[in-house]
Amino acid sequence: MVDFHKRILFSDEAQFWLNGYVNKQNCRIWSGANPQVYVKTPLHPEKLTVWCALWAGGIIGPYFFKNDEGHNVTVNGDRYRAMITNFFIPELNNHDVSRSCGSNKTAQHVTQLVPQSIY
Repeated sequence: MVDFHKRILFSDEAQFWLNGYVNKQNCRIWSGANPQVYVKTPLHPEKLTVWCALWAGGIIGPYFFKNDEGHNVTVNGDRYRAMITNFFIPELNNHDVSRSCGSNKTAQHVTQLVPQSIY
């Protein structure tokens, strides 16, 4: 398998708080001075969840989790499954994964297996 690395796909989601809050556990800010800054934040601030995937053929996404009215929503199993079925698999087909991976059945296998195996 000379082209094995072309078959690897990395995906992740990130949450962005719309009020400007930065999760200090996931972000490091380097400075010469200690700012001693305290930021008050609401208990449940509005946030946006974004999904993206990277592979040898490029970038798939970003995908913004929103409801039919365009409002940001919490990601759950049903919404994640809908993203895979309605966005990710069609994008794989648009990127011609079968040609990039050297198999003409790769996209078919992904299409058949993924929706049944999630949650």
